[in-house]
Amino acid sequence: MKLDKQARTLDLDPRDPDFFNDPYRYYAVIRSECPAFYWNNYNQWCFSSFGDVNALLRDKRFGRQILHVATRAELGLPDPKPHLTHFDAVEAHSLLELEPPAHTRLRTLVNRAFVSRQVEKLRPEIAQMTHDLIDQFASQGHVELIRQFAEPIPVSVIARMLGVPLELTGNLLDWSHRMVRMYEHAPTKATELAADEAAQQFSDCLRKLVAERRQAPKDDLLSHMIATERKGERLSDDELVSTSVLLLNAGHEATVHQTGNAVKAILENGLNPSELFADATSSEATVEESLRYDAPLHMFTRYALQDVQLDKHITIKKGEQIGLMLGAANRDPSQFADPSSFKFNRTDQANVSFGAGIHFCLGAPLARLEMQVSLPILFERLPGMALQGKPCYRDAFHFHGLESLNLNW
Repeated sequence: MKLDKQARTLDLDPRDPDFFNDPYRYYAVIRSECPAFYWNNYNQWCFSSFGDVNALLRDKRFGRQILHVATRAELGLPDPKPHLTHFDAVEAHSLLELEPPAHTRLRTLVNRAFVSRQVEKLRPEIAQMTHDLIDQFASQGHVELIRQFAEPIPVSVIARMLGVPLELTGNLLDWSHRMVRMYEHAPTKATELAADEAAQQFSDCLRKLVAERRQAPKDDLLSHMIATERKGERLSDDELVSTSVLLLNAGHEATVHQTGNAVKAILENGLNPSELFADATSSEATVEESLRYDAPLHMFTRYALQDVQLDKHITIKKGEQIGLMLGAANRDPSQFADPSSFKFNRTDQANVSFGAGIHFCLGAPLARLEMQVSLPILFERLPGMALQGKPCYRDAFHFHGLESLNLNW
């Protein structure tokens, strides 16, 4: 790492295993020396303090898209890549990539299914699924937890909610994994081709399901989204496909990583699960602390929708991107006492792992519930769990999750 405090620049390869396996050592230096800096590897200004990240997530001068307020020619952006046609088509109507008024309309049409009182109804189903999964490996004395536990729960839950046949979950995981690699640093041409193919296959599958639900609605989220009307407007097929892809991708990706990160943190720190999951209140607090302590998403980007002067040294031109470092903000000592310690009973809990502002994660109530239900059951059923070897994180700085998590008992 080369940090020039005077020039406020950083040279640090996000694909360096020493960094993505333990970014917090680097964050501590960066925050203390230069919390707002130009990251040369990304060619953008980045912000690592809790105050800056929290404020910029809510700042309406920044947004997730830019071509609604400027043309490619104005911004000097290259033309879309022909080999990403299907991927770009999915992104074009994604809630994650839209700004008001399109974002407001689309989010309003799908939001009702994800409010806390709705997802709470899934508690018994998630508990039963958790027990069924543990039954498959409890007698073996060991497990690779990511593939055999962390992945199946959220992908099955969101698939059932949407009305996607459970036999397709393997395909969903494959398509999702290939698509989200597009958000990693400097994706290769091979990664782009794989993502576009996945987007096409994902879209074809969902269009078929949409056509079926239009003919024969069921009691599922896809049928609900088709039928929902607001001020005479309904979702188009393109919007239904993009929204379903987003819900399936985001509905499991972060939860998978967070489940693995949470189990690793609890075991690595020698914490007492009986105390952490003593009751519902403790379980909720433990999940929130796991989100703060080792978040599943470490950078979220925004476009400047206009020229923005953030301080006398930082000018962001319209169309430029900024990086908001969620993982660094969650360990800011100016916001959290003893931030490097896992304390489930914190009184200063205010993590930004699900974002903030209009793009606050739609699926946050569901992700929280899945972990509040599954983690206590896991530690109760397998009280002797221990780490088998040192877990390593994936080569994907943005999406901070384990490559694998081998446990024995």
